[in-house]
Amino acid sequence: MRQRTAYASLLLLTTFMVAPAALAQTAPSGGAPTPAAPPQAGPATTGADASTPDASSPDAQADADQAAEVSAPGVDTSAGEDIIVVGRNIPNSVRSTAQVINVVSSADIARTGEGDIAGALNRVTGLSVVGNGYVFVRGLGDRYSSALLNGSPLPSPEPLRRTVPLDIFPTSIVGSALVQKTYSVNYPGEFGGGVINLTTKAIPDENFLTIGASGGIDTQTTGKFGYTYYGSKSDWLGYDSGERDVPGFIKNAPNGSGVIPTAQVAQLSNARTTLLQQNFDIPANWSGTVDVGLVGDLGGGRVGMIATGGVSNTWRTRATTQQDTVSANGALRNDFNTLITDNRAVVNGLLGFGYEFDRNRIRWTNVYIHDTLKQARGSAATVYNNSVGDPIFFQNTNWFERQLIETQLVGEFKPIDDLSVDVRGAYANSQRNSPYERQFIYNCATNLNIRVNEPVVGSGVNCPGVWQSSNSFGRPATVVFSELDEDLYSGQADLSYKLPGDRPFTLSAGYYYSQNERTSIRLPFTYQTGTGGAIPFPCNLFRPDFLLSPEVLAGCPVATSGTAADNAVQLRLDAGLNGSFAYDASLLIHAGYVQAEAEAIDGVRAIIGVRYETAKQVVTPLGAASTRLNNDYFLPAATLTWNFASDMQLRLAAAKTIARPQFRELAPQAFRDFESDRLFLGNQRLQDSELYNLEARYEWFFDRDQRLTAAGFYKEINRPIEQVGFYPSTDARLQTGFTYLPKATLWGGEFEVQKFVPLDFISDGMAGKRAVFIANYTYTQSKITANSECVPTVLGESVSLGGCAPGFAPANLQFRDGAPLTGQSDHLVNLQIGYEDKENATQATLLFNYASERVTNRGPSNLSGVGFQPDIVEKPGIRLDFVARQTVDFMGTRVELKGEARNLTGTSYQERQTFEDGQEVFINRFQQGRTFTLGAAVTF
Repeated sequence: MRQRTAYASLLLLTTFMVAPAALAQTAPSGGAPTPAAPPQAGPATTGADASTPDASSPDAQADADQAAEVSAPGVDTSAGEDIIVVGRNIPNSVRSTAQVINVVSSADIARTGEGDIAGALNRVTGLSVVGNGYVFVRGLGDRYSSALLNGSPLPSPEPLRRTVPLDIFPTSIVGSALVQKTYSVNYPGEFGGGVINLTTKAIPDENFLTIGASGGIDTQTTGKFGYTYYGSKSDWLGYDSGERDVPGFIKNAPNGSGVIPTAQVAQLSNARTTLLQQNFDIPANWSGTVDVGLVGDLGGGRVGMIATGGVSNTWRTRATTQQDTVSANGALRNDFNTLITDNRAVVNGLLGFGYEFDRNRIRWTNVYIHDTLKQARGSAATVYNNSVGDPIFFQNTNWFERQLIETQLVGEFKPIDDLSVDVRGAYANSQRNSPYERQFIYNCATNLNIRVNEPVVGSGVNCPGVWQSSNSFGRPATVVFSELDEDLYSGQADLSYKLPGDRPFTLSAGYYYSQNERTSIRLPFTYQTGTGGAIPFPCNLFRPDFLLSPEVLAGCPVATSGTAADNAVQLRLDAGLNGSFAYDASLLIHAGYVQAEAEAIDGVRAIIGVRYETAKQVVTPLGAASTRLNNDYFLPAATLTWNFASDMQLRLAAAKTIARPQFRELAPQAFRDFESDRLFLGNQRLQDSELYNLEARYEWFFDRDQRLTAAGFYKEINRPIEQVGFYPSTDARLQTGFTYLPKATLWGGEFEVQKFVPLDFISDGMAGKRAVFIANYTYTQSKITANSECVPTVLGESVSLGGCAPGFAPANLQFRDGAPLTGQSDHLVNLQIGYEDKENATQATLLFNYASERVTNRGPSNLSGVGFQPDIVEKPGIRLDFVARQTVDFMGTRVELKGEARNLTGTSYQERQTFEDGQEVFINRFQQGRTFTLGAAVTF
């Protein structure tokens, strides 16, 4: 396995990262001061865009006061022409933007009250959040979206994905979030649905110190029954105190026989990580933050620092129903009733330094996020192949620890009026550590008088006694250790020059480099005796900590058969559950682009460019052949903007982009997702996807700060990668693999309206108060093409079907022709109705969100020749939230009070299969709680 490269620190000292000059940003009503930049000129007025105010006008100054800070690659924000600078959707700067974009500013984030950026983005037109913070743009999966931090790429701490889950970014460290939906060549070529660029805060307006805290309850969790386990003393912060340290003999097991002898097994953590405990009073949620800003003068410029730190601890209990079937009419095969309690602890920090002089800016930003999920679960299940005939009880204790560190150095320079030079360099590291994923399986034998666990709450299955399971459904006692470590180095240089002439004409060029290096290891072990059998009777009746006690490990002292030596317990590496237990992966990208932007005739502006990108992607499983993808592409993009009226314009855009397979999709290693409880397996035969994108958009800016937009879009995808559901054996639960299809298409439309209504018409006392109305709707349709073309099969390299080569099968044996893409909802609706009083720093917003049904996983395919099962469909439904904020003066100190009420509709979560006769099989169903939070922040 590779060693960590040693030149990270040297790289940071010798490279820079661009941050285009960020415009001024003011705090939302009552909020803490936020970054500001030197005064900038207003957007250039060209052609029919005669309504754009002069930079010195009151309207222009108001726009500057509300502008959101944006740092993105290869653009010049100093003139407001090439990149959007949008605060609360200022129409003038939206109109001057070459691409189709949305920006969520700090004011927008405050209005929604979301605690993480994924939740805030869920309010943007065409965006939906699926699973653990993965943002889908227009129904395209997270593989088709890229996430950037200040214009630099981010590595993912999740083994299943290369994209980063955005719910790990607290809104407190994000100044703005830009979503660009039409491709421009200054961004990486992996751009299917869009790019999401997060900009962190930079230089404050003034010195400040803000301390905040909040507390909240969940109606399905707080003060109610749940499962937990002890772990270690520092679990409440998300850090293990050493209890879960993995011994060297575990990591070295694959290098030997794979057998851990009894003496070493006894050294592993026992009761603290195995004993599932009942808690009849799950704690409330809480969080705390500290923000510090300093600013001053230095050498004719401004220097500043912003530091933020936060910690949160939240609980969630889910009483879930998990079912599956192999029949054509939906008759249940297995029926699980599971109680899961998640305790999530997040620690985050940002430390940024900025220096501005003349028209130049240098910024050094450091981000740290540590996100841990401690999970305890008990599951009573009726399974079809239990030889005893009683229900089975599963108990699991898990620890999923994720960490992201990124440091960036940014330089943006303007040596002469018409020339901009941007350079950037960044290093990021992501890690995921999951030691001691434990599972124990017991039969609920009713003739026993041992009450190890009370009945699972809400399960309807009584389990008064337990007996260690030894049937073929699964290994009776297992433990898994997994680690992931990924480094990402990136650098970029961009030049932009405005040619002299009667009409604006700008030439841009740039170079981009990035290198990902990942190591992943997953070691699953089973507990068994030296002869290969299960722990003998009656010791197999014991609860987990007694089952793994030194006396039992040395050989059950009260065993009815066998000698102590025969019954001594060992750990054996279970390669049958793992595929390849380890892999290395790398992705090296070099790219360059050229781009021209010009106003050809009055009111008509065009931006045309091409990007050349070459990439070498390698995934090397230990003990197996490498997968190597070595491709290069020319990726053209063009956008035409026509200002046909003083307050209206039409945009047309076309581009070619790509989507590469993710590391995990190429690696033949098993991985269980803790949210969906599904097992995923990679496929080494995947290929790059190519996308052809078209979009048309109409925009009407009927008043300042207000607009109406309507758009249509079309995408054709060659070789789209999709999930395939399958049963690896008759006894196994549903698993998920990956393959690609010949083609898919996606099309739809968007509509958005934003209206602010001053309330002074009611009375003079309502001066400075306004009503807020923001609504957007997205309609999307997609269709996959599944014909007789041979595509990779999920059943392994030795399988060949339908006359295809080994490892391949016809697409129509794995997918139904014409089915929608995974993750695509036909309808997305967002509505915000609010009241704002700037003078008294009051804000109240009602938020409505609706997403129609979407496929989250394919049902079992027709690979066995017995027909397809229905796809697994999620029903997100309707969600209603309310957020209120009020700032007051208390003894000369500014205090912001905030209240939130989430999921007021009590919408439940459900994934189900619906069969032709109406029979429903619930793959995952649970009630989601209503949450209520109160908080306060004091600014000094």
